[in-house]
Amino acid sequence: MFDSVRNNKKIVQIFLALITLPFAFFGVDSYVKNSGAGNDLASVGDTKITVPQFEQSMRERQDQLRQSLGANFKPEMMNTPEAKLSVLNSLVDQRLLLLEADKNRLQTSNEALREVIARIPSLQEDGKFSMSRYEAALRSQNMSQPQFEAKLRQDLTLQQLIGAIGDTAFVSDTQAEAMLRLQLEARDYSELKIAPEQFADKVKIDPAAAQKYYDENKARFEVPEQVRAEYLVLSLDALLAQVTVSDAEVKAWYEGHLDRYEQSEERRASHILIVTNAETDKEKAKAKAEEVLKEVQKTPARFAELAKQYSQDPGSAQKGGDLGFFGHGMMVKAFEDIVFKQKEGEISGLVQSDFGYHIIKVTGIKPGKQRPLDEVRSEIVAELKAQAASRKFAEAAEAFTNMVYEQSDSLAPAADKFKLKVEKSGLISRNPDPRALAALGPLANAKILGALFSEDAIKNKRNTEAVEIAPNTLVAARVVEHVAATSVAFDTVKADIEKLLKAQEAAALAKAAGEARLAELRKGNDDAKAAWSPVKSASRMQARDLPPAALQALFKAETKTLPAYVGASVGGAYMLYKIVKVSQPEKVDDDKRKGLQREYGGIVAQQDLAAYLTDLRLRYKIVINKAALEAKERQ
Repeated sequence: MFDSVRNNKKIVQIFLALITLPFAFFGVDSYVKNSGAGNDLASVGDTKITVPQFEQSMRERQDQLRQSLGANFKPEMMNTPEAKLSVLNSLVDQRLLLLEADKNRLQTSNEALREVIARIPSLQEDGKFSMSRYEAALRSQNMSQPQFEAKLRQDLTLQQLIGAIGDTAFVSDTQAEAMLRLQLEARDYSELKIAPEQFADKVKIDPAAAQKYYDENKARFEVPEQVRAEYLVLSLDALLAQVTVSDAEVKAWYEGHLDRYEQSEERRASHILIVTNAETDKEKAKAKAEEVLKEVQKTPARFAELAKQYSQDPGSAQKGGDLGFFGHGMMVKAFEDIVFKQKEGEISGLVQSDFGYHIIKVTGIKPGKQRPLDEVRSEIVAELKAQAASRKFAEAAEAFTNMVYEQSDSLAPAADKFKLKVEKSGLISRNPDPRALAALGPLANAKILGALFSEDAIKNKRNTEAVEIAPNTLVAARVVEHVAATSVAFDTVKADIEKLLKAQEAAALAKAAGEARLAELRKGNDDAKAAWSPVKSASRMQARDLPPAALQALFKAETKTLPAYVGASVGGAYMLYKIVKVSQPEKVDDDKRKGLQREYGGIVAQQDLAAYLTDLRLRYKIVINKAALEAKERQ
C-alpha cells in the first residue's frame, strides 16, 4: 500500500530504495527530539537511534530480502555483524536526512498528505476514496492510522530533500551517446577450443592423492547432523477457519454500514480526441476539432465512424471512441464534469482537457443503487471473520507462548487448547541447502532451526519457544529424533575423488597448452590448418552464449592491430579467440540513448547522494554504541 504513493521521479525512487528502511512510526519531530536511554544503539547529533527502531528496521529488511530472493533467502543472512551494521548505518543516514529536512523547515502539510492518500488506487471504491478500505488496509498491516500517516509524512518530506539532490544529476547527450556506442560495439571473432579431453592420456594421479584430498577436505564428505521435528503453527489463517459468523451479525453490520454498499452511478461514453501537446499548434488543433464537431452535429448517427476517422486517442479510436463504463474520479475533471451532466445519447460541444479537445457522446447510464444484502453477504462474512480472527489471535498469542514454555515436554496441550494439528517434518539439517529450504515450510526460519539444534532441544526434547516467523504467525517445535553427524567412508567416495582430480589435472594441462598457443599466435604464428570456428559477432549488450570470462577477455583485448588474440578458461577447457573486426553503429537509436541517459543519470544521482551523506556525517556528531550492537549480534 505504501509503495503506491511514491511519485514518478525515477531518481527519488532509486534513493528511497537505497536508504529508506521503514521508520519506527513516529513523526519527524519525534526523530529530531527523542532522547533515548543508555542502551540506545547510536546517536546522531542530539538524537538517539533506539533498540525498537533498529529491531523494526531489521524485520523490514528481512521481509524485503525474503520477497526479492524467494527460495534463495536464508534468515541467517541478517544474523551477521555486517548485516546489522548495514541496517544501523541506514538508520543513521535516515536520521541525518531528517535532521537536515527539519533544519531547512521542510514539511508535508495535512492537505498534501490527505491528497496523496486519497489517490492510492487500492483505497478507492467507485473512483472515490473509501475510509472503510483504508481502515481494512491498515488492519491487514497491523498499523494504526497515526502510524501509517506519520510514516507517509516522513517519506514525502524526505522526497523533497532527496528530490532536490537528484534533480541536479546531469548526463549530457554526448556522454550518453559515447557510452551507448561502447555498449553496441561489435567484435567479430573466431574461436578455437583446447579441450581437456585431449590430455586424458597424459594425466597421472598419484595413488596417495585421493586419500590426501579426502583428508584435507573432510567437511565435504560429512553427512551433517539432522533432526526430525514436530511443530504447531498458530496463525491468523488457522484461527480464521475456526470463526463462524451468524446471520444476525451479518445483518447488523450491513445495516450499520449501508453507505459502504452504495453502488455509485456509472456512465458509458465515447469521444473523439484532437490532441494538443508541446509539439502541436493549439490553434490549429482547436480549428480541426471545431471542423470535426460540425460534421458530428450534421450526422450524429455517424459518431463511431467519425471517431475511427478523426480521433487521435489510440486506445479508443478503433472502437469508435468507446471508453466503456466508468464512475466518478476515473477521468480527468473537465471530461468527467461534462459526462455526468449529459443525457444519454447527447453529444457535447468541444471540451478542453490536458490531453486536447474532446467531443463526447454519452452512450449509457447505470444509476447508483444500494447493493442488497444477499449480494454483499460474502464480503461482510469475510470481513467479520477477519476481524474476529484478528482479535482471537491477539488474545491467543500470549497464552500459546506461555503454554508451550510451561508445558515444555509436549505440544499436545497447546494443540488441544487452540484446536491445532501437530505437524511432522522429515529429517532437517542445521544449515539446509537453499533449494531444500522452501520445502521446510514454517520451519524454514533461522531462529526455529537454531532452537531445534540447541542442546536443550536435542538432549531434553523440550519445546522450543514460540517464534514469530511472519506477521500474525507463531511456531513452536520440538525434536522427536536426532541423527548425529557422520562422515562418508573414503572407499565410498574414492572413485569420485580420483575422477575429480583427473579432471582438474586435464584442465590444467589444457590451460598450459592454450596459453603457450596464445603466445605463439601473438607472435604472428597462426597455423593455417588450425580449426578456427566460423566468424561470430558479439557486443557487450548482445553476448549471445558467451560465458562471462570469454566476454570479458574479448572486450578487454587491445584491437589497434587485427587480428588480435585472447584466451580464457571456460568450463575446464581453454578457449582461444581471434578478433578479426571491430565496429560501432553509424547511427545511435535516440530512444536507446535517452534510456541509457536516464539510467546513467540515476547512477550519478546515487553518487551525489552518497557525497551529500558523507558531508552530513562530517557535520553531525555520530556515535555508534558498539557494546549494545554486539549484544544484539549475540541474540
